Amino acid sequence: MALSIGIVGLPNVGKSTLFETLTKKQVDKANYPFCTIDPNVGVVAVPDERVDKLAELTKSQRKIYTTIDFIDIAGLVKGASQGEGLGNKFLANIRETDAILYVLRAFANPNIINTQDSLDPLRDKDILDTELILKDLETTEKRLHSLDSDIKSGSKEAIKEKEVLLKAKNFLEQGKILFEQQFTEEESKLLNQYQFLTLKPRLYLLNGQDKEVPQSIIEEFQNHNWPFLIVDLLTEFEAVNLSKEERQELELPVETELDLLIKKSYEILGLITFFTTGPDETRAWAIKQGTKAPQAGGVIHSDFEKAFIKAEVINWQDLINAGGFTQAREKGLIRTEGKEYLVKDGDVIEIKHNA
Repeated sequence: MALSIGIVGLPNVGKSTLFETLTKKQVDKANYPFCTIDPNVGVVAVPDERVDKLAELTKSQRKIYTTIDFIDIAGLVKGASQGEGLGNKFLANIRETDAILYVLRAFANPNIINTQDSLDPLRDKDILDTELILKDLETTEKRLHSLDSDIKSGSKEAIKEKEVLLKAKNFLEQGKILFEQQFTEEESKLLNQYQFLTLKPRLYLLNGQDKEVPQSIIEEFQNHNWPFLIVDLLTEFEAVNLSKEERQELELPVETELDLLIKKSYEILGLITFFTTGPDETRAWAIKQGTKAPQAGGVIHSDFEKAFIKAEVINWQDLINAGGFTQAREKGLIRTEGKEYLVKDGDVIEIKHNA
């Protein structure tokens, strides 16, 4: 599954530094707005110790982790929805992503130009929200206008679509993010076809040291259940090539803040991981929560879904504890599951098929 997260924020908040640190890939991060004109795409492996332990158990020749594409999108400014700055181009780039990572400035470094007159992550979040809301309003209005002729001819589908779009439009006019509102499964399916910017899951990164973020800001995020992390991107950038041992020597956490960010990004995309393991390779596979066994098999190879017979399943930790497949089979730990089985996070699966 090619899943992508768009990194957005106002100019000079640390987006390109974050991107470079995540991907260890050099990008232009000059100290002025709009230094990133075209979106940079970096493929980032999702850290997962389960892959390492399974590979050790089955003596795999190689390890393959799941990945997320991070897309560094140039800084938005107030008025982007009307084309201010390079607004329309950047908003179009966001539309292509599966989720959005807001980078909000919390650091006070006077050497980095602040395009706002003060430090205020909540105000900056509101500016970004407003631009995305305005763009979504424009999308709803265009679609509603184009539905008029179908509605006049009595199309039930068009009438239903209008009802759902008006519901979304009402939320947007109140300044609300669509992702935070309640929609039925049918309504969500209809809305998803428009790639609304505010319908995408989002994660907030406050760029600064813990001590630089006021408690009132933290409480605001907690009270609204907005998923957030406080990360000092400069420190992480400078420590990007350090080993775990070197991090310990410098009294930095063994697990980097960016590892936490990657894992959190994986969570907000609603993903779980299952594994295949053997002498050739141990591999992590990303699927949406609620995926059934045949569809999980289809992620490995399209023929596996069509020719699915059954799945042999064991939890990764149970396999480790048993000491291998032979011992696990002897203990009756490997289950046979059919077409209706919902794959669980941490399952090790072997698909049986007649392809």
